[in-house]
Amino acid sequence: MSGSPAEPKPRRPRGAAESLGSIVLAFESIIVFLGGLVVFGLKVLPDGVADWWGIVGGSVVALLMLLTSGVLRHRWGIVLGWALQAVVALAAFLVPALALVALVFGGMWAYATIKGASLDRRNARLAAESDIPNGD
Repeated sequence: MSGSPAEPKPRRPRGAAESLGSIVLAFESIIVFLGGLVVFGLKVLPDGVADWWGIVGGSVVALLMLLTSGVLRHRWGIVLGWALQAVVALAAFLVPALALVALVFGGMWAYATIKGASLDRRNARLAAESDIPNGD
């Protein structure tokens, strides 16, 4: 044993769509959790449904957003992110102010995934072109 520290494992390169999407979902998860507290505080759930389900629902969706931010390298992770955006938009039926949250974060999610994928394609094309020998 030489006692030298192990070399750190190189990080996996992340694309723009994955990086931007994970940032959007992480920040949105905070707002969604707070939205669940609003649903609880305003007591807007239908009759027969306990008010504390607002907190549970907000917490579950917020946790799913955080977990989804870790799997955005897969195509199904992006699709799951879109589904979570739809859940936030549907929550506007309970608290209309959540429509603004859905609009703002949905727009940022759309930009992150669409423009990020465009940047990833461009970067892959430029990397492939740099590998081509220059007439040699």
